[in-house]
Parts: sequence; C-alpha cells; structure tokens
Amino acid sequence: MMLSFLLVGCDDSVAQNAAPPAPTVSAAKVLVKSISQWDSFNGRIEAVESVQLRPRVSGYIDKVNYTDGQEVKKGQVLFTIDDRTYRAALEQAQAALARAKTQASLAQSEANRTDKLVHTNLVSREEWEQRRSAAVQAQADIRAAQAAVDAAQLNLDFTKVTAPIDGRASRALITSGNLVTAGDTASVLTTLVSQKTVYVYFDVDESTYLHYQNLARRGQGASSDNQALPVEIGLVGEEGYPHQGKVDFLDNQLTPSTGTIRMRALLDNSQRLFTPGLFARVRLPGSAEFKATLIDDKAVLTDQDRKYVYIVDKMVKHSAATLPQGGWQTVYASFRRG
Repeated sequence: MMLSFLLVGCDDSVAQNAAPPAPTVSAAKVLVKSISQWDSFNGRIEAVESVQLRPRVSGYIDKVNYTDGQEVKKGQVLFTIDDRTYRAALEQAQAALARAKTQASLAQSEANRTDKLVHTNLVSREEWEQRRSAAVQAQADIRAAQAAVDAAQLNLDFTKVTAPIDGRASRALITSGNLVTAGDTASVLTTLVSQKTVYVYFDVDESTYLHYQNLARRGQGASSDNQALPVEIGLVGEEGYPHQGKVDFLDNQLTPSTGTIRMRALLDNSQRLFTPGLFARVRLPGSAEFKATLIDDKAVLTDQDRKYVYIVDKMVKHSAATLPQGGWQTVYASFRRG
C-alpha cells in the first residue's frame, strides 16, 4: 500500500515539471510604401469676419427684425430705430434747400439786370458788384442746404441698422423699447460672424518653422511665394483629419516668450461644420513623399525606455528598435518586406 502511494506521487512530480506547450502567436507583415511625415499642432477656429453691430444714431429701438442665431445677408435690416425725429429733420432741411434755391434764383435775376444797366450808368458799379456777390453767395447757400439735406437723409437711413456682412447673428443684446446712443459710447446691438469660410490659428515652434523654411528653400515643400501649404484638420470626436485647407498667413515674427510663430489656415465652411471658437487638431506635411518600411503598431512591445518587435525568420527572435508612436510605425532598420 505504501509503495503504491509513492509511485503515484512520483507521477505527479513528473507531470508538473513537463515544459508547457509553445504559445500560438500571430504575425504581421512588413509593408513598404510611400508616405509623408506630418507635424501636429493644436489650433482654434475663428471667423474670417466678425462685427460688433452698433447704432449710428440715437433713439429708441422700434423693432428687432431677425431671430436670434439667424443667418443674415449683407444689407438686411436687423434693427429699426424710431425715425420720426429724423424724418422731421429731413423735411426741415429740404424746406431750407427749397428756400435757398428760390433766393438764389432771385439773386441771379437781379445780377443779370444789373449786368445790362451798369453799361448805361443807370446803376453804380458798386451796386453791380453787390448784386453779383449776392448771386454767388446764394449759390453757396444752396450747396450748404444740400449738404444739410444729405446729412439728414443719412441720419434717417441710419435708423435702419443693417448687416454689414453675410453671416450669422447672435442674440439681440438690446430689445424693443430701449434707448440707444450713437458715438464712442454706442451700445452693441448684436454681433455677426461670417460663415462661408473660417480661419484656424495655430502656433508653430521655432525648430518646426525653420524645418519648413529649409524645405521651401530646397524646393521640397510649399513656399509662401508660389503656393499655399496644405493643411489637414480634425475636430474633437472626429477620427483622423478629414478636412482640408490651405495655410494663407504666416506672422512676421516669433513670440519671444513662447518661442512660437502664429500661422493661419483657411477652410471652406459651406457645410457649416465649423463654429468660431472650436478646438481643432492641425497637421502639416513635414516632408515630401518617400519610401518607408512600416510595421503594425500592435506588433511593437515596450521594455521600460525602449520598444522592440519579434522577428519571424525560421525561428522567432526579438530585435530591439526605437520606434515613434502611431498606427503604423516607420522603421529605419534592416527589416525585410513581407
């Protein structure tokens, strides 16, 4: 009975010391394809045109003629100011103009009569000069009266506050029945932002800026002299960079405190995807296309401060390689295609 127990114990020990079976692993192919390097930045979307709408004449708001958040057209009336005072001022100026024209006609007639009489000595030369001067003064009075009419007409026109640009209006900050004043202290009625295109502003560090300058000098990248640098944009929640645009502005100096220079891209917004103030992910092509060896990022393993992969070549072995982050890793090492 004791011998049988020992034999069973020996069998259990042998089973426990047996080597585990080799694990099953999957392999990824190495690809060789043309790629470009990209530089990524964070940016902010801003409107191409932004307007604070203020009144140009004082008065009470008679009517708000749009819905908050509505898209409006240039010239569309957004606010109406009570125009009764300005309409009366225009009529008064028009009456003064008519009076000036009548007086000028009379002065001209008297001057014409004295022109004939002065040669027959029926009027003195002094009286003739006075009549001629009165006719000239009357013409000046007409011009002054006409200017007053034009100014009164402008003030009347300004009682209709129109949109200076095509864009989207914010909420009305001042509503019907409230008094507004013109001048330096004029209240903001609302704000407008253009919608057709938008800007994306982003800051580029000094080394990246110099890198792009060198590419342009070597003819390997876009230059501000002949073509715009392409840019790709992604919004929060979007995968990748699905929107394309062009860099249309580079600032004339770096900011010493940050060591960066401001760049701007122009994007089409006909689909109204972009709203001023949104955060945007921006990337620029950092090189011309070149052939590169790529491996799947899932095949890359990490060991403290280095990354490595296992290579299948008759037998499985591992080779350490420093790799950047990304979905597909660009490898500058002796990996064979396949």
